[in-house]
Amino acid sequence: MTAGSDYVQRTVSPVDGSVVAERPLATPAVVDAALDRAVAAQRAWRATPMDERVDVVERLVGWMVARADDIGRELAWQMGRPVAQAPAEITRGFAERARWLAGAAADALADDEIPAPGPGLRRFIRREPVGVVLVVAPWNYPYLCSVNAVVAALLAGNAVVLKMAAQTPLVAERWAEGLAAAGLPEGVFGYLHADHDAVAALCGDPRVGYVAFTGSVPGGRAVARATAAGARFVGTGFELGGKDPAYVRADAPLDSTIAGLVDGVCFNAGQSCCAVERIYVDRRVFDDVVAGFVAGARSYVLDDPLAPTTTLGPLVRAGAAAFVRGQVDAAVAAGATPLVDPGAFPRSQEGTPYLAPQVLVGVDHAMRIMTEETFGPVVGIMPVAGDDEAVALMNDSRYGLTASIWTADADAAVAVGDRVETGTWYMNRCDYLDPALAWTGVKDSGRGVTLSTLGLRAMTRPKSFHLRAAP
Repeated sequence: MTAGSDYVQRTVSPVDGSVVAERPLATPAVVDAALDRAVAAQRAWRATPMDERVDVVERLVGWMVARADDIGRELAWQMGRPVAQAPAEITRGFAERARWLAGAAADALADDEIPAPGPGLRRFIRREPVGVVLVVAPWNYPYLCSVNAVVAALLAGNAVVLKMAAQTPLVAERWAEGLAAAGLPEGVFGYLHADHDAVAALCGDPRVGYVAFTGSVPGGRAVARATAAGARFVGTGFELGGKDPAYVRADAPLDSTIAGLVDGVCFNAGQSCCAVERIYVDRRVFDDVVAGFVAGARSYVLDDPLAPTTTLGPLVRAGAAAFVRGQVDAAVAAGATPLVDPGAFPRSQEGTPYLAPQVLVGVDHAMRIMTEETFGPVVGIMPVAGDDEAVALMNDSRYGLTASIWTADADAAVAVGDRVETGTWYMNRCDYLDPALAWTGVKDSGRGVTLSTLGLRAMTRPKSFHLRAAP
């Protein structure tokens, strides 16, 4: 336990600064007991037929969806997303991903039969669970980020220990309630409210077979060090940050393009690893795109997230808003022009988490606003001469999570996408995870994969069977 800790985790709401949850931090003895329970429970769970595992997931989804409004209100208090939007994290994203994984699991995890080279031989590859999966999940989309790993791990026959970000501790408790109601055997799922030292100990513990981490680049590096410190070759998956670009070609359908990009920048107050954070626009349509984008940004209602008319809530904490304001101020000092008057958003005040959206032009890659992750409802927009310049600028980043192109030419979209260094490439959409596709990143955006059949298989290890008939 960290020296000087009072052993209590307090969650301060961005809504009004009140404490919305206090939970005791796990001691080493609590961590040890949680891992022992998970190891014991996993032995029986791995032998549970796939159709029974799928049934548990289906019942879990029903339980969560039935409580989506209550869960949405909890999220508003914990991390600030408006109640008009928060329930959709359950009814749309969570439900879609969990149900897709449940529907795909039997085929994805079935034995791979390999044709025999001769009589009397049988060969196949079986997918075995890794044992106990530690899932370390963030606060910004707590259910969406955790479902990718938790459900895949359970379907693959593993036990799960979930550690949620300190900002959203109630999410872990909801997971536990829902899975218990769905009939998951006791001990197969557990959660811990834990500090960094406890998480590091978990990562290095020989009872953990896989670590799935979603968070910042420094956090990912800390997890990598902790797993290495255990002197084990343990599986890891990292979904880290992004500075996701969009490219608007001259042939793009402008109305839908602008609407999609404004939402991609501002939804969840820009607090998404795959939010659009920089935009490159063909010079021929640059002025029209900028004007439309500014109008869209000005249409947001920044207010108390508990009010049903609010469309833009506060950032997670005042320090996060101060960081974004610092990026904007530095860009303006270097010559950028802000196009949205913060005074039009009375709730936006220095020293608070409430932050007005902002659009900057006259930006370049010497500015942090175009290279450093922002995590706020702010974007820089640059004109480009065409595909070559757009590709060069999109690739001029330490990140590579998602990128998008907005065009009427599908062939051009594929050709440009082949040249962009990214984990996911979109045409005419952004900021969305398709559960049938692999969710992965390149460069500092991480390694490994969740979702798709590959994400299910990532929670297993292959075991080869080479059977020869007796002579």
